[in-house]
Amino acid sequence: MTALLVGGVAIAGSPIFVRLSEVGPMATAFWRVALALIPLFAWSWLGKDASADRRPERVSDYALLVLPGVFLAIDLGAWHLSLTMTSVANATLLANLAPVFVTLASWALFRSPVSRIFMAGLVMAIVGVVVLKGGPGALGDGDLAGDGIAVVAAMFYAGYILAIGQLRSRFSTNRIMIWSTASAAVCVLPMAIFAEATLLPSTGFGWAMLFGLAFVSHAGGQVAITYALAYLPPAFSSLTLLVQPVVAAVLAWILLSEPVGIMQATGGAIVLIGILIARRG
Repeated sequence: MTALLVGGVAIAGSPIFVRLSEVGPMATAFWRVALALIPLFAWSWLGKDASADRRPERVSDYALLVLPGVFLAIDLGAWHLSLTMTSVANATLLANLAPVFVTLASWALFRSPVSRIFMAGLVMAIVGVVVLKGGPGALGDGDLAGDGIAVVAAMFYAGYILAIGQLRSRFSTNRIMIWSTASAAVCVLPMAIFAEATLLPSTGFGWAMLFGLAFVSHAGGQVAITYALAYLPPAFSSLTLLVQPVVAAVLAWILLSEPVGIMQATGGAIVLIGILIARRG
């Protein structure tokens, strides 16, 4: 549980890094996964996290290790595209519907039990995100196509969480992260080349934002989440990640001087209460 919350907090910093990045959103997404390979390979070279690991033996093993990266690449591409097509409130809210899809897919594909208490916590947490983003009234100025693409992003992030959860019983955290991160980088690179005028930041500050995004949000946050998925069910894990918009709002208040009003504070409290209720279930 602690690792999951740490991972959620680390990933919550990603909007700040993206906002301050000197390159476009697709290029930023590429560097997020490409630069993250540096600490992941360093960790592997030091021989850490060798427990509960085995080498992939069949073609199907390699395909399964690559699959989360493909899901993550599509998620990042769809998420960044939705930000250019619809309102930020709509894109953020709809992309945070991943726990709904994880819960439905866990029940439909793996027959994972879902209690009424958990569903009550899930609904309450989603309501909290809506309040955090300004309430239902703030969602009226979006674009239907952009909203749909944000939902697609949520669906593929749900696929990423489920795929990681299935792999954790067979491979170590580091092996999963290296394969999924490398495959995500390979998939995102063509998107970045096609969509962006330049891939390289022009200053040291720009590179610092990209390294922060890669090292803190991806290599730190996703590793912690992947580790936690060996011990917690994917449905609850994805729900706990709704703490991200709460932390992101606090970081934006501290670092970017974006005010946090009564509605944002109320929404954050509702999200946290919803997660606690779901934990009971």
